[in-house]
Amino acid sequence: KRNAFDPPMFHALAAAYGEYERDPGLWCAVVFAHGDHFSGGIDLAQYAGRFAQPADAFPMGPGEIDPFGMRSHLTKPLVIAAHGIAYTIAIEMMLAADIRIAAADVRFAQLEICRGLYPLGGAPFRLAREAGWGNAMRWLLTGEEFGAAEALRIGLIEEITKPGQHLERALAIAGRIAEQAPLGVRATLKSARTGLYAGEAEAIRRMREDLPEIMASAD
Repeated sequence: KRNAFDPPMFHALAAAYGEYERDPGLWCAVVFAHGDHFSGGIDLAQYAGRFAQPADAFPMGPGEIDPFGMRSHLTKPLVIAAHGIAYTIAIEMMLAADIRIAAADVRFAQLEICRGLYPLGGAPFRLAREAGWGNAMRWLLTGEEFGAAEALRIGLIEEITKPGQHLERALAIAGRIAEQAPLGVRATLKSARTGLYAGEAEAIRRMREDLPEIMASAD
């Protein structure tokens, strides 16, 4: 189903994120898809019953990290390379990543509103933050499809490549990141997220705590 997310796929990806997080030899990761499409989004037939219950529809297993950054988050950089169809939760996985690359043939849509639902992986608040309120509501409230040029304009992606070159470009960026000192990379991500979620004062406070350890390291 165009790489649609069913429970086994969700847990396999969450386990891969956890493996990446725990392995000190891995410094940057790239997520991409095989086939003609990145992902058609949620397999609604598999998840509709879960959504009708008050319990968490995406429970995390031991050692797993949430690919949508709602329950847990990587402390290492993540680059995503998208192509073809990238609908609903595929967009939300991209919004939880750090750098997003897309092929020129990509087709985005946040379709939940057309199904009587609303996005459950963070799009309402993250897309509003990334793209601005009006840009986010334009696509969240209509469910209409948009392409790579619009995604670049509103800040959903950082670069557009020719079809078939998105993975090569994402790997090049990841390789450049992996050439940098890993403690500094992780500290940069931590500082940015702290400022975003806890405010600048807290980011400054933690900077003073974290910097001495980095300065004393081999890096």
